[in-house]
Amino acid sequence: MTLNSRKKSKELIFLQRHHNHGHPNKPPHMINHKANIKALQQSGCEVIISVCSTGTMVKDFPPGKVALAGQYIDFTGVSTSFNDTFAVFTSVTEPFSSGLNAQLETKLRESQNFSLSEKMYYTYWLAQGPHFETRAEVDAIAKLGGEMVGMTMAREVKLANELDIPYSAICISSNWAAGREPGDPSAELSHDLVSSQANERLDPVMESILSLLE
Repeated sequence: MTLNSRKKSKELIFLQRHHNHGHPNKPPHMINHKANIKALQQSGCEVIISVCSTGTMVKDFPPGKVALAGQYIDFTGVSTSFNDTFAVFTSVTEPFSSGLNAQLETKLRESQNFSLSEKMYYTYWLAQGPHFETRAEVDAIAKLGGEMVGMTMAREVKLANELDIPYSAICISSNWAAGREPGDPSAELSHDLVSSQANERLDPVMESILSLLE
């Protein structure tokens, strides 16, 4: 597809990770991330903007807020790399593109009426999936530095870094993580509800992506 602004247009390739209307959904732990990221590279993508639905475990990232990933933690023990034959060690001290993040942050603040003091960067914890987490797991994740939890993005950004493709992750807080629902720590999680809540917050996402054309 082509995105058009008043100043310029840009070709955009949309890749649906695992949820596609009218087709069977692929569970998150079965996504072929290497094929996806390699296809984006071979298609000539200059940058990758990821959109993620996440469960939140911190009060300053309540459901409905849209922010950015600043770091990730992956303790799944599942290796994801293009370098399975030769030893290549990729630095991911700062895994996300600071330049892309700065541009996206400006529009995300504006579209959500956030002041400059509003926190906009959070640490993403990669869960193996496809099960949601237990309350005990969420408590442990929070103690180890996780602020939001998802099942896909960290593997993508590792691969993008290996290919030197700038990568940013726009994260929608779609639900409270297990045990964090205010007033109802035993609340069950529903994938359909999580997805619908994330879909309701796509306007700030699209505005921030379109701002890259300005």
